[in-house]
Amino acid sequence: MMQISQIIDNAKSIAISGHLRPDGDCIGSCMAVYNYLKDVYGDTLNVKVYFEVIPEQFAFINRMKEAILWKDAVAGDIPAVDLFIILDSSDSDRLGILEPMFRKAKRTFCIDHHISNTDYADDSVVLADASSASEIVYQLLDESKISLACAEAIYLGIVHDSGAFKYSNTSEKTMQIAGKLLTKGVEGSRIIDETFYEKTYIQNQILGRALLESVLFMDKKCIFSVIKRSQMDFYGVTGVDLGGIVEQLRLTAGVECAVFLYEIADMEYKISMRSKRVVDVSKIATYFGGGGHVRAAGFQMKGTVHDVLNNISKHIEEQLYPKEEA
Repeated sequence: MMQISQIIDNAKSIAISGHLRPDGDCIGSCMAVYNYLKDVYGDTLNVKVYFEVIPEQFAFINRMKEAILWKDAVAGDIPAVDLFIILDSSDSDRLGILEPMFRKAKRTFCIDHHISNTDYADDSVVLADASSASEIVYQLLDESKISLACAEAIYLGIVHDSGAFKYSNTSEKTMQIAGKLLTKGVEGSRIIDETFYEKTYIQNQILGRALLESVLFMDKKCIFSVIKRSQMDFYGVTGVDLGGIVEQLRLTAGVECAVFLYEIADMEYKISMRSKRVVDVSKIATYFGGGGHVRAAGFQMKGTVHDVLNNISKHIEEQLYPKEEA
């Protein structure tokens, strides 16, 4: 596997970013690379990291205050950097308003773990069997030069995309890497509790609302819930605050597949899907223009809630009740 020094090559100006609505792995992998380059190369490199938004629970990561918001990055002249490193993003559409900067870069490199990656960068390291982009980042770095700050960012990313080491994408290698990060001084339990499990009072309220109004379907093997924009406005929450709802739905006894929708525009929904053992939700997400992993995936769809669920249900049914070939 390539090392970060080879990826950088002769680049002097480097941009780092991830996908829309950044989650723990997106933030963790980006900040791990940013901290590593700052620690190892210092002022010899002009490195900047960009996010659409910065969720408050991730603010503890070292140098997070140096991150630039996408809206500020595109407010003036867009720089033509030597190298743009994109992490945890399966396709260029997920770069949102930052895509012009990505396209303008002299060279682009993608580090990702989504099986649906479209190979949109000039060069890539894509490992679909990795728990997270952060796990891949660890393997690209010189272990002896990984600081505590960098280790914390990597651990954060692994925790979030492995479901605190509970999802099926957690491998022996994942646990080995997590163990090595702990030897760097990472407080694993604190990161898990404060960034993965801990919720604000308002987040608990909207979670309760979603669970209360959830509905079982397909012989009670599936469950769905939806949050409308009017409800989000009432509670004063954004999409970032809805993280974890689909995971809680998935834990319902007897349920194989969970579907969570939240409204992002009139008659348009962001859909998250999770499954336990049978349904390949990445296959469904890819069909509808999204992506993800076998047990965790997402996409967007227009229509009424009824239309959206009908479309998704057909694909779930094909996997839960496959027809025998004649």
